[in-house]
Amino acid sequence: MKNIIGFIGCGNMASAMIGGLIKSDLFPAENILVYDPMEGPRGMLAQKYGITVLSSNKEVANKADYLVLAVKPFLYAKVLKEIAQSIQSSVIIISIAVGVSFNDIKGLVGENVKVIRTQPSTPAFVGESDSTICPDDRMNQEDILDIVAIFESFGKVEIISEKLMEVVPGIASSAPAYTMLLIEAMADGGVLHGFPRDQAYRLSAQAVLGAAKLVLESGEHPGKLKDQICTPGGTTIEAVRVLEAKGFRDAVISAVDACAKKSISMGKK
Repeated sequence: MKNIIGFIGCGNMASAMIGGLIKSDLFPAENILVYDPMEGPRGMLAQKYGITVLSSNKEVANKADYLVLAVKPFLYAKVLKEIAQSIQSSVIIISIAVGVSFNDIKGLVGENVKVIRTQPSTPAFVGESDSTICPDDRMNQEDILDIVAIFESFGKVEIISEKLMEVVPGIASSAPAYTMLLIEAMADGGVLHGFPRDQAYRLSAQAVLGAAKLVLESGEHPGKLKDQICTPGGTTIEAVRVLEAKGFRDAVISAVDACAKKSISMGKK
């Protein structure tokens, strides 16, 4: 593992990743470098975690062994042009943007630069990101293991091919938002029947957490686990019947499909 990781951009995703890295002790706080043109976000992160704030994108690029581009996709070209002459030859560029390909990045910083495309998610704040990574063909096994270690410091990691990177938001990085809707809706149902709202949120959130953990740790098919809860003539199968009648599965599949299509279209611009 190399020594210094730098972040260009201090938004929600950068903040989540930095929080995870600090908790894991993978890098000393002073070896986490950041720059953002907005003084508020960079100052907040520095105060919260004791990380190092630098004076420009170029300075971060010049000092980082791992360089995380944590800016919006439409800013990638501008930032890459700005830092192209400042990055170290040994750097690994970590892209977290939807729709920005290897070719897009290497066309601006050079074919010899190592690049990895990634998609973390905001549950990195609590060490539960469902990150996907896709290394380019210049990265060796040691490089890949180092990146896996970085992303495992704030969650789980899957290695995928580049053609699937644009599909990832639909089932992973954007999916926490759908899950928040589910938790909120279940809690609303509880409130309808008299539960205090804070208690309804806790119970609903724990139900989602427990179900997810059961799927991951048991290795059983989700349908089988669902069937184990649905006793004949019971309350759960009645709830499932209503969800099916309301088109629950179709709504979720359609949402994933719409998210993936939007992501794919962003990569074609």
